[in-house]
Amino acid sequence: MLIRDWMTRELVTAGPATSILKAGVLMKEHGIRRLPVVDEHGRVIGIISDRDVKAASPSKATSLDVHEMYYLLSELKIKNIMTADPVTVSPMDTVEDAALLMLEHGFGGLPVVEEEGKLVGIITDSDVFKVLVSITGIRMGGMQLAFRLPDKPGVMRPIFDVLREHQAGIISVLSANCEGDAQERKVYVRVRSMAGRQEDELVAVLKQRFHLLYWVRERVHVA
Repeated sequence: MLIRDWMTRELVTAGPATSILKAGVLMKEHGIRRLPVVDEHGRVIGIISDRDVKAASPSKATSLDVHEMYYLLSELKIKNIMTADPVTVSPMDTVEDAALLMLEHGFGGLPVVEEEGKLVGIITDSDVFKVLVSITGIRMGGMQLAFRLPDKPGVMRPIFDVLREHQAGIISVLSANCEGDAQERKVYVRVRSMAGRQEDELVAVLKQRFHLLYWVRERVHVA
């Protein structure tokens, strides 16, 4: 999954000389939490978040009056508090790479740049959530089956055979490491909705033949 297919292209940006007051207004108006800062050539030189704006704003306990606070915020520029030279990604990087960077560094979003640093998009944690929803197929409903299986080639074939025998249409297949056990993996299979009796028969066979952890229809059923 490439970032270019999931990034936000309709961008709101600011220049280094934009005031903190204006930055806060822009983020509020557009319902966003961060602004890429670009130079006159559209190259990314920094990024500012709503947390940066709040941290730079006078405390509510300040003795300044409203006019003085507005004056200070209008005079303070983005360049004074932005994160300069932020971590960026390319449109041809994968969403997984971006997600790992955000997780490891605590970022909520990353500017997406082409060669020479020109901004072409931004990918955020919300975009990653959209990817998760898409690849799991949750919007299509159906039933999810969770297995614990040996981490070796060919272990899924018998399961696929059972699904085919019961005419269960596969929506998605995902897997994850088992914590503390490098020899096994958890595998999650989502199948299309079936008649209640068919689903019951399918689950019964899978429980008998494989290590079925749980299955989910409208709620979780632990095997």
